[in-house]
Amino acid sequence: MFDKLNQPSRIADRFRGFLPVVVDVETAGFDCQRHALLEIAAIIIYMDTDGWLYPGTTLACHISPFPGAELDPRALAFNKIDPDHPFRDAVSEQEALRRILSPIQKAVTHNLCNRAILVGHNAHFDLGFMKAAVDRNDYKRNPFHSFSVFDTVSLAGLIYGQTVLAKAVRAAGLEWDDSQAHSAIYDAEKTAELFCNLVNKWRVLEAGSSSST
Repeated sequence: MFDKLNQPSRIADRFRGFLPVVVDVETAGFDCQRHALLEIAAIIIYMDTDGWLYPGTTLACHISPFPGAELDPRALAFNKIDPDHPFRDAVSEQEALRRILSPIQKAVTHNLCNRAILVGHNAHFDLGFMKAAVDRNDYKRNPFHSFSVFDTVSLAGLIYGQTVLAKAVRAAGLEWDDSQAHSAIYDAEKTAELFCNLVNKWRVLEAGSSSST
C-alpha cells in the first residue's frame, strides 16, 4: 500500500512526528453525537524523494446509520445521500473504522511517525464525527491526534485569500467540478490536492525568500 517514492522518515521530520491524513465525512446533520455518519473518505499524504508532498490512495466507506441516529432531511437534501439506497453497499461504523483506521495506523508506523494528524476543510467538524464514532464503537486504536488538526480553510485563507473549498481549489489552479462536490471521496481528494499544493507552494516561497537574502 506504500508508494515506492515514499521515504519513511522524511514526512515525520517535516511535521514533527505527525503523518498528515486528509479526511472528509458526509453526515445527516451537524451534531456528531445525534446525527448519522454516512460516508468517510481518507487519504494519507506522502513525501517523495525530493521532499514534495503528494496524495496517496483514497480509502472510503459508505456507512449505515448507527442505531438511534437522527437523520436531518435538510442535510440529506444538501449532500443528496439516500441512506436506504440498495446500491450504497454501506457497512457498520465499526467496520468502516477498521477499514479506514487500520491502514492509517500502519502508515504511521511505516513512516516512523508518532500519530496521524487530521487534515480537513473545516477540519474540526470531521474530527468531531470521527471521534464520536470511535467512542460509540469503543475502537481502541485511533491513530489521530485528539485535538490538533491542519485546516485547509486557514491555510488557503493565508495563501490565496479564499476559505470556500471550491474557490480555494480554483485559486490554486486546480480543477473543480460542482456536480461531484459534497461526496466524501471527491471532497477529500480535492482537499488533499489543495493541502499538497499549499505546503509545496510554501516550500517554493520559502526557498525564494532565502535565495533573495
